[in-house]
Amino acid sequence: MRGPVPAMAPISTSSMPYRATPEQEGDSQSSSSNSPARQDYEESDFYNGNNDSQSSIGVPTFRDMSVSRDVCEPPANLLPAEVLIAIFAKLNTPQELFNAMMVSKRWARNCVDLLWHRPACTTWNKHGFICTTLSLPDPYFAYRDFIRRLNLAQLANGVNDGSVQPLSVCSRVERLTLTACDGLTDSGLIGLLTDSKHLLALDISGDTQITSAAMMVLADNCKRLQGLNISSCNRISNESMIAVANACAHIKRLKLNDCDQLEDSAVIAFAQNCRNILEIDLHQCRSIGNAPITELLANGQCLRELRLANCELVSDTAFLSLPPNRTYEHLRILDLTSCTRLTDQAVEKIIGVCPRLRNIVFAKCRNLTDLAVNAISKLGKNLHYLHLGHCGHITDTAVIKLVQSCNRIRYIDLGCCIHLTDASVTKLAQLPKLRRIGLVKCSQITNDSVLALAHYRGARAHSIRIGETWHGSSLERVHLSYCTNLTLPSIIALLQHCQRLTHLSLTGVQAFLRPDLEQFCRDAPPEFTEHQRSVFCVFSGTGVVGLRRHLNHTPLGEDFDQDQDTIIDDDQTMTGMMGATAINGDEDADADGDNDEELDDGDGPNASFGVAT
Repeated sequence: MRGPVPAMAPISTSSMPYRATPEQEGDSQSSSSNSPARQDYEESDFYNGNNDSQSSIGVPTFRDMSVSRDVCEPPANLLPAEVLIAIFAKLNTPQELFNAMMVSKRWARNCVDLLWHRPACTTWNKHGFICTTLSLPDPYFAYRDFIRRLNLAQLANGVNDGSVQPLSVCSRVERLTLTACDGLTDSGLIGLLTDSKHLLALDISGDTQITSAAMMVLADNCKRLQGLNISSCNRISNESMIAVANACAHIKRLKLNDCDQLEDSAVIAFAQNCRNILEIDLHQCRSIGNAPITELLANGQCLRELRLANCELVSDTAFLSLPPNRTYEHLRILDLTSCTRLTDQAVEKIIGVCPRLRNIVFAKCRNLTDLAVNAISKLGKNLHYLHLGHCGHITDTAVIKLVQSCNRIRYIDLGCCIHLTDASVTKLAQLPKLRRIGLVKCSQITNDSVLALAHYRGARAHSIRIGETWHGSSLERVHLSYCTNLTLPSIIALLQHCQRLTHLSLTGVQAFLRPDLEQFCRDAPPEFTEHQRSVFCVFSGTGVVGLRRHLNHTPLGEDFDQDQDTIIDDDQTMTGMMGATAINGDEDADADGDNDEELDDGDGPNASFGVAT
């Protein structure tokens, strides 16, 4: 059970705001508000006075001399509490809120909940002050009731049961973040969860000492839970997660990454009891098979994101077993990385029942062929992100059809698709909104591909607007590692035309393994071998800017720039017209406000870029 209500020390200026219900102000009237209107002065009034001193100044009583509140009260104090709170919520820093609290008691009552909404436990000094304040026997305000969010992630290395015990009195917390607090055990977490009936989200990812005991307390006390992240908590049993699924029917977001101890029954329990799940991540839950996936899709009323990376037991059956004549319009993101048992038949089924998919990852699904890509092409303008890395059977024919059908692709990864040639890349270059492309180990592509990426301007939306003129390409990240046919001139053209470029990977490209370029190259990851370090060549951020300037001052760069416009694919005129036509019909493509998914950088010897989770 929770301890006594603590008292609070002076209000901390190192906390984030929160809104609470302000106390009602007592109604006060001016001192003359009850006095009747005075009649005109008459002689009878003068002589009817009680004494000379009163009558000599011509008023019946001193009460009528008092100044009304409307004259003395500052206008700000006349504002309703709701308006004051809305104004204070616009203040940018805790110090500004603290200064407002010092103005008056009324302002303090309307500021304190904003200031204590999310106390900043970012240093141990601040954490200590907050705990001390919560432990006071007679606080001026009930500070513990104002706290809605607690985040100890920045102190994770030192957090233990003693660190969180003073915080257990905060019974109205809605979001509790304890990411990577590996020193925390069941004892400390149970104290925070007991009586926390308002808790909506719990993140204990990386807390490897947490066991089933804490999860049973979570199930008993937190019936309103909507988000749960237990990634890498491999001591939590399958049975305890079934209990959570049965008790917390409102769960919408669930991350069970790296919990390979979980079995089908736990995920099926969530699928059957939590019908409003929006996102579920089962990355590397290696014991999960087909039945839970079928249940999640069939029972989910609004599932938007399904991530199954490295769930190696998942096969075609998970999707072919779905109920007939049903579609799942809400699904937008599907990650099936390394689900190596999948075939073209599963992809065709997925596209048929999920027609509004936007982000698809089939990386390392090595059985997929052109038939799968042709099925994906049916998504048309809905498709924004596609990862087909290591799908080595794909050919130019399928990629060209994909480009013709899906003209809104922003990010595409075809790393290690060894059959692709310049024909594919010159078509991909025509995508009007292309920002990032991965071609790692596409060993057949040549300078023609890079020149197409550099020069294509078939659509205005593919360029940058500076004043009244459109310049260059929208490309931001280009991954060309181990494309060994590339030479310096084509890369110079890419740098010159793509002014928005912030990442360029050329690991293993011999032309760039030069001492004068090392100063612009990013450091190799520490886990790389000596050979990997020797061929590592990745430019990011300021490195790209420096590389561009350096190459522009070389004679090769200047000479190449003079005749670069003559080295463009012959059929670009026709395809450019096709791209322009597609864009003109899609000017409001982003009106729905969806944000693009980010891409991770993976420039190791066998890597292309992947999905950020």
